[in-house]
Amino acid sequence: MKRLANLSADIKQYLIVTGNYWAFTLTDGALRMLVVLHFHALGYSPLSIAMLFLFYEIFGVITNLVGGYLGARLGLNKTMNIGLAIQIVALLMLAVPAEWLTVVYVMIAQALSGIAKDLNKMSAKSSIKMLVSAGQEGTLFKWVAILTGSKNALKGVGFFLGGLLLTLVSFKGAMMLMAGALCLVWSYSLYALKNDLGKAKQKPKFTDILSKSRAINILSAARMFLFGARDVWFVVALPVFLSQVFNWDHWTVGGFLALWVIGYGIVQSIVPKLINFKQALSPAVATSKWATLLAVVTLFIAVALHFQWSIEISLICGLLIFGVVFAINSSLHSYLIVSMADADGVSLDVGFYYMANALGRLIGTVLSGWIYQLYGLAACLVISFIFIVITAVISMQLPQTNPKLSD
Repeated sequence: MKRLANLSADIKQYLIVTGNYWAFTLTDGALRMLVVLHFHALGYSPLSIAMLFLFYEIFGVITNLVGGYLGARLGLNKTMNIGLAIQIVALLMLAVPAEWLTVVYVMIAQALSGIAKDLNKMSAKSSIKMLVSAGQEGTLFKWVAILTGSKNALKGVGFFLGGLLLTLVSFKGAMMLMAGALCLVWSYSLYALKNDLGKAKQKPKFTDILSKSRAINILSAARMFLFGARDVWFVVALPVFLSQVFNWDHWTVGGFLALWVIGYGIVQSIVPKLINFKQALSPAVATSKWATLLAVVTLFIAVALHFQWSIEISLICGLLIFGVVFAINSSLHSYLIVSMADADGVSLDVGFYYMANALGRLIGTVLSGWIYQLYGLAACLVISFIFIVITAVISMQLPQTNPKLSD
């Protein structure tokens, strides 16, 4: 406790932001797994399950644009706390009798959860820019990687938690427990976060929500296809495939995907040790190289499934390799957007970038249910491969020069 008391004010704020992000991520991961498994058990088709997440992703796109503007005007503490409050409402909406849980009702609750998730993520990622001294790119890379990696590891724990809660306390009980826990986190956050965190010195106009930076526009386009490539097979198709084809139960599906995401998050957090920008790798070269490697891995999995080469072994091994390479791609992108963002009103650039991220997830989620229902998992992976190739091509247009690291 004494060591915590002696930490600088900036570090304390970083820990509060990270703690908020962690708590939110646990409920977000658990909620996603609960919805997929619960409604699959009720007999919903893969496309119908994908539609449950449609508003989640659509409102994520809108929230990142508007949320970045609000963060710059009001402060990131307010947007983060608003996100926590909205998630509590979304969870309580789902803690109702089963007969109330129509497709439209769940879509509305998921819309609120999508708004909450992207307000929270945009606030957390933008805050780091404000808490790291200008020019300290090595420190910035490390902090972004730790925040992003730990978030995804906890999202994996959330998947595991979702499967566990569905088994032990039912869908409704899980919603009540998570809402109660998040209420405690929200109450402390209201008290502890600084009021001026991330507030722009020059009040931005609403038209400033669209990025005017060519590099950020290119990075955002690459991010859209990168995350569309992941979600086109991971969101709906993979859990349903594991359940239908491998006959895995809820516990096994949730546990396996949880371990995958935890491992993915751990890799993200150590990427600064694997990628050293001081050694002549430019943003364009680094991002396009790793995207190309990811495309090769994805194509191998698709071919293995198509020709039925030891399907279970090929899919599991391929998924593990995909997770490592995708984690490196994602961590590079997450660092670059924070590094390239304008320090004054950082949430505007970060919000625009994560709008593209949400749009990619939206496209991937819809395609995941639709393509899997019509053509199967191998077809989803072919679409994923095409998206990753597009990501690599777009990434070649990023700046060729290294960020200047001072630490």
